[in-house]
Amino acid sequence: MKAEAVEPGEASTITAAPKRGINRGISIADLILRGVAVIGTFASALAMGTTTETLTIFAQPIMIRAKYNDLPSLTFFVIANSIVCGYLVLSIPLSISHFIRREARITRIILVIFDTAMVELLTAGASAATVVVHLAHKGNANANWLAICQQFNNFCERLSGSLVGSFASIIMIMLMIIASAVALSRH
Repeated sequence: MKAEAVEPGEASTITAAPKRGINRGISIADLILRGVAVIGTFASALAMGTTTETLTIFAQPIMIRAKYNDLPSLTFFVIANSIVCGYLVLSIPLSISHFIRREARITRIILVIFDTAMVELLTAGASAATVVVHLAHKGNANANWLAICQQFNNFCERLSGSLVGSFASIIMIMLMIIASAVALSRH
């Protein structure tokens, strides 16, 4: 192949167009991932926060109620999901600003730092709740803890569904961090 001479002005226009397109695509992906993560964290907090079930024992007039706030791990889960949901809603304007100013490095760095902190908080809350849900489903014979999910079916189903939404949000936030890191490396 024969190399052709390229004028200085031509080289900059050829490389700038794909770079803008990729950054725009990353900005769109970031915004979509934030929206999905908002829905996931909000739905998880709402499902867990409204989870309650009452069991009536027929032999005796006793009513046993299972509520999420009876266990501190589940309360932490609701608080963590609520905080992350609030952060994600507040970070959407910054994400939208990346459409206008594609070369905004400082806001991308800020989002990477706070996204990392939020994924850590959300992972801690989901992990704490996972332990409780596992014990509710399986119990622990060594500690003499009985599984309660045979009696409280709806309660356990809502807890498990809430965890699925939270872990999906964790994945979305991780993808947002990767997308922001890629966008930063392209500058």
